[in-house]
Amino acid sequence: MKFLTFGEIMLRLKAPGLECFFQSPMLEATFGGGEANVAVSLANYGKDAGFLSILPDNAIGDECVKELRRFGVDVSRIQRGEGRMGIYFLETGANQRPSKVVYDRAWSAIAQAKPGDIDWDKALEGVEWFHITGITPAISKSAMELSLESVKEAKKRGITVSCDLNYRKNLWKYGKRAAEVMRELANYVDVAIANEEDVQKALEITTDVVVESGELDREKYRDLGNKVLAAYPNMKMIAITLRESHSADWNGWAACLNDGKNFYVSKKYEIRDIVDRVGGGDSFAGGLIYGLSTYDDKQKALEFAVAASCLKHSILGDFNRASVSDVEKLMGGDGTGRVQR
Repeated sequence: MKFLTFGEIMLRLKAPGLECFFQSPMLEATFGGGEANVAVSLANYGKDAGFLSILPDNAIGDECVKELRRFGVDVSRIQRGEGRMGIYFLETGANQRPSKVVYDRAWSAIAQAKPGDIDWDKALEGVEWFHITGITPAISKSAMELSLESVKEAKKRGITVSCDLNYRKNLWKYGKRAAEVMRELANYVDVAIANEEDVQKALEITTDVVVESGELDREKYRDLGNKVLAAYPNMKMIAITLRESHSADWNGWAACLNDGKNFYVSKKYEIRDIVDRVGGGDSFAGGLIYGLSTYDDKQKALEFAVAASCLKHSILGDFNRASVSDVEKLMGGDGTGRVQR
C-alpha cells in the first residue's frame, strides 16, 4: 500500500435536500470523515490507498467497512474496538442561510484509542505517504497522543507525511488549545494543507490577508507561506486554499502553493449553485496528493487539486466521485457542463 490515511470516519445524517433539520421526519445516512474522504479520492484516481482507523465492532462498523471497500479503499488495517461510531448531522444551507454541522462523537472508538493501541510496524508496512488532519488530535486527549505517535512513527520510517491542519473550534474541548498540539505535530509534516484561518488558529502564524476582497494579494499569501516554512524547516511545502463565500450557493475557489523557492497560484473557479461543499477541502487534499505524486510540475499538481475540489462541490456526500479524466477535462478549460455522449 503506497498511501495511508489515518483518522475518524463518522456516520453522516443529513436533512433531505435543502430542508432544515426534521422539516421531514427523516435523515439521509451515509459515511464521511476528512481522512477517509482523502483515501476515497486517491483510490478513485487509481492509487493504492488505504484507510486506518478504529471502528466499533458492530453492524454499523461493518457497513462502514463495506462502503469504503466498495470505493476500492484498502480496509485491511482498520481495527475494531470498544466504543461507538461518531455521528455528524448536516443541514445544507441555501443563499444566505449557512449550512449547519452538529457533532455527536464523544466516546467513539477512536476517541478512546491511545498510544500503543496500533502496531505501527504492521500499519505502516509498505507505506510511502501518510496523511492525517488536525481533526483527530482535537477529539480527545488520547486521540491527540495517538496522532502525535503516528506522525513520529511515519517520519522514523522515512515516509512522506501530509497534514490538513483543519481547525475545528467545536472539537477542542479537553483542555488543550489547538496551537499547543498542532505546533508540535507540524514538526513532522512534509506537506501542509490549510486555509488562512487554519494557519492562524492551529499554528498561530498570521499575516494581513483578506480573502473576502475578491482579489488574491499574491505577496501576502507568499509571505504567509514563507512564515510557516521558516517556522518549520522540515516542512517542504504548504498549500493554502482560498474560498470566497459569497453565499451558501456561490463560492469563489482557488489555492496557492509555496515550496520555499517558488510560489504557485491556481486559476480561480466561480462555483455557483453548490450541491454539497462538505468534503470540499478533503477533495483538494486528495487531489494535491495525487498531483504531487503523479506530475513533475507543481503548478499542474495544484491545478489538479483545485479542479478536483471544484467538481466535488457538485457531488452529494462526503466522497468525491470525479475521475481523473473528469478533473483533467476541467483543468483543460472544459467547464461548460454539456452532456457527454
